[in-house]
Amino acid sequence: MTHKWHRTDFRVPYKDTDRMGVVHHGNYITWFENARTECMRYYDLTYREVEQSGFLLPVLDVNVTYKKSAFYDDCVAVFARVASYSPVRLKFAYEARKITEKDFMYTTESKTKAVEPFGQLLAEGTTMHMWVNQEWKPARIDKAAPEIYAVIQNTI
Repeated sequence: MTHKWHRTDFRVPYKDTDRMGVVHHGNYITWFENARTECMRYYDLTYREVEQSGFLLPVLDVNVTYKKSAFYDDCVAVFARVASYSPVRLKFAYEARKITEKDFMYTTESKTKAVEPFGQLLAEGTTMHMWVNQEWKPARIDKAAPEIYAVIQNTI
């Protein structure tokens, strides 16, 4: 079963570009993090709540494939979704896409509902995370915090 995509929009800030006027490759990882945070928030699961529950979700692996350049002031949508999960790991998938001004300005529920990615693909990638406790020991989230695990299961 495919998990739902969540959309996060922004304009490329000048600070994210290099001397050539192109978005620096490292910024896509930050964009992915922002989209992941907003995706989790959409499902009423914030990093703050996870940490207050005694768990951390460090990144184990990051993968980015670049397809096309983005430039200052481009309208970008980063789509994020849970790609897979288990009681100890959580993998997110991302697509950064250039969208039109019209799509960017469209402010109805389409920005907050799960949607299929659209626009010109700029980069795609994944991040793999592991649930750990405050002592950085692996944690089985299904046993230690079943309410958090249930939220993840409901992102399908």
